[in-house]
Amino acid sequence: MTVKTTPAPASQLSAAKADLVMGDVHSEATEAPASPCCSSPSDRKGMGLLALIREDIKTARDRDPAARSTAEVALLYPGLHAVWAYRVANRLWSKGHHFSARALSQAARAATGVEIHPGATIGRRFFIDHGMGVVIGETTTVGDDVLLFHGVTLGGVSMTPGKRHPTIGNHVTVGAGAKVLGPVTVYDGGVIGANAVLVKNLPEGHVAVGVPSKVRDPRTDPELMIDPTIYI
Repeated sequence: MTVKTTPAPASQLSAAKADLVMGDVHSEATEAPASPCCSSPSDRKGMGLLALIREDIKTARDRDPAARSTAEVALLYPGLHAVWAYRVANRLWSKGHHFSARALSQAARAATGVEIHPGATIGRRFFIDHGMGVVIGETTTVGDDVLLFHGVTLGGVSMTPGKRHPTIGNHVTVGAGAKVLGPVTVYDGGVIGANAVLVKNLPEGHVAVGVPSKVRDPRTDPELMIDPTIYI
């Protein structure tokens, strides 16, 4: 597969997000321009857990037009429950309680269908719509105001230690079934269409769509572990 990115004018970005996140797509990625990386997630250390939970509820209500009440969102949204479990597990992880953190994340996976490694770094106002099938790896970094739909994978393909998962900027939307693989960067305002597979950097405000498949020559096991483009 190849990935093609298209600049999204500000006036069309919201419409593009709505159109792309729910449908099939054709995509090809380019290297991001040589500019500073996307903004870091907001510092959450000064916020209490209850404040984060309240903010997450408000984010879900703002993001989902089907939400009718705070009680409905708080009690019935598995994507939200997965985020809350992550926030607790991440605090445990950062204090060195790795086993407890992993146990909590696996319990959340069983309950919600969403697997977020407690070592991931996720910013504020993060919302997973529908929830089921989302996977977020250990060295993933996610900025603020990011929206993921169901079936999204933010995954790694390398078995080596260190950074091996994506960096997602602020105000990014990732459509249903999309895969972002390896230590690539999706810069601020990027949109990844439904079922797209992204293995290269996505420039700021651009749109990535599509998954044409093709047969490749056999590869050795080591190659399969270090080259994410083999998987598309």
